[in-house]
Amino acid sequence: MSRTLVGRTTAITAVAVAATLVAACGGGSDAGDGKVKLSIGVFSDFGYANLIKEYQASHPDIEIEQRTVKMEQHHTQLATQLAGGRGAADIVAIEEGNIAQFRQSKDKFVNLADHGAKDLESQWAAWKWNQGTTDDGDFVLGLGTDMGSLALCYRRDLFEAAGLPADRESVGKLWPTWDDYLAVAETFSQKTPGVKFVDTAQNVYKAILDQTEEGYFAKADDSFIGDKNEKVKQAFTLAATLGERKQTGALAPFSQDWNVALKQASFATTTCPAWALALIKAGAGDEAAGKWDVAAAPGGGGNWGGSFLAVPKQGKHPKEAYELAKWLTAPEQQKRIFKETGNLPSEPAAYKDPEVTATTNEYFNKAPVGQIFGNSAENLKPTYRGTKDSKVTPVFGNALSRVETGKQSTADAFAQALQEARDAVK
Repeated sequence: MSRTLVGRTTAITAVAVAATLVAACGGGSDAGDGKVKLSIGVFSDFGYANLIKEYQASHPDIEIEQRTVKMEQHHTQLATQLAGGRGAADIVAIEEGNIAQFRQSKDKFVNLADHGAKDLESQWAAWKWNQGTTDDGDFVLGLGTDMGSLALCYRRDLFEAAGLPADRESVGKLWPTWDDYLAVAETFSQKTPGVKFVDTAQNVYKAILDQTEEGYFAKADDSFIGDKNEKVKQAFTLAATLGERKQTGALAPFSQDWNVALKQASFATTTCPAWALALIKAGAGDEAAGKWDVAAAPGGGGNWGGSFLAVPKQGKHPKEAYELAKWLTAPEQQKRIFKETGNLPSEPAAYKDPEVTATTNEYFNKAPVGQIFGNSAENLKPTYRGTKDSKVTPVFGNALSRVETGKQSTADAFAQALQEARDAVK
C-alpha cells in the first residue's frame, strides 16, 4: 500500500493522534489478566479490524491493539523508534517504497526465517518475496501484504460529455501507450475545457516509472542513475507536458484538495493501483456511484505500492508477533481483505482464486476488478527500489508541481530535481 509523492494515505483524525501517543509507550507486554498484548502499526486501512477480532476470539490468551498513523509520519516515526530502541509496535507495516531503506537496519528486526518463514516462500510472487528479504534470502525482514497492480480509473459521464467512448474495453484501447494517453488528454480538453483530464502530473509520472525495471537506482550496485536513465527523463517530460498544457488539476496526491476535486468531478482520470479504489470512493462519495469505472492502464502492467509486515527486535513477544503476521498475510486472509477493501493479494494462489477473479466493484460500474488487477499483476515487472529511493522520490514530485503551477519550465524543473537528487544521495 502506499505512499508519499505517490503513495496511499488516508485521512486519519484524532484516532491517529491518540495512536501516536500510545505508540511512544512501547510494544506489547503481558497484561494484568495474563494475556499477551501485541500491537500492530499500520498507516492506512489494511483491512485488519475484523480479522483482529477473529484472531483474538480464537486466541483468548492474546490481546491486539492496532495503531494507525498517517503515511507521511509512519516510516519517519518507525526509524526514530528503531534508533531509540523503544516505542515501535510489535508488528510494523513497511511500504514497498521504504523496504530497501529498512533492509539496511535489519539488525533492528527479528529474522523471520528463525521462526520458519522461509517455509512460506512459495506463497508469494517471487519478486514480492525477494523485496522482503536480504542476504540472498537468508534474512526475512517482512511478509508481503498487498501489491499495487495498476489500472486507470475514469469518469464515464465526463468521457461521454467529451464525445469519447465510455465502456471500459473501448477506453482501454484508446491508450495502449502513454503517448496515446497524452493524445486523448488533448482531445478531451478541447471538448471539455472546464474539466481537467487528470488529477496530477505526479501520479502519471509515478505510474510510468513504475513500469520500468530500474528507476533512480541501478539494480546491480544500488548506484544513483536518475541522471543517466533516459526512462526517468521520458516519464518526467510526458507527465510535465500534461501540466504545461494545464490538463492536470495540479493536486497534491491523495490530499484533502484531491478529495474535494473528486467530490466536485473536477477531473476525469486518475492512475489507480488496486488500493486506490477505496480512496476514490471515499473522496467522490455515494453520489458518484456508477460514474467511475476502471480500464487497463497505458503501457501494460505495473506495480505501485504494497507493503510488508515486519517484527522489530524490541518487542517482548517475537514468536507470537510472527504467528499473527503469518496469519494476517496468509492467502485466505488476503482474499478476504481484497473483497472488503480492494487491496490486491500479493500471493498468486489468492489473486488467481476464482473468488478474487470473479469479484466486481459495484461502485465502479460493476467493473471486474478481480480480473483487471489480476491480469495487471501477471504482467507486472517491479521496479528496483534503491536504499535511498524514499529520499529521491519527493524531489521529482515537487519539481512536477512547480511545472503544473507555472513556476518553472519542464527543462528547468527537471535539471533542479536532478541536482537535488544527487545532493540527497551523497
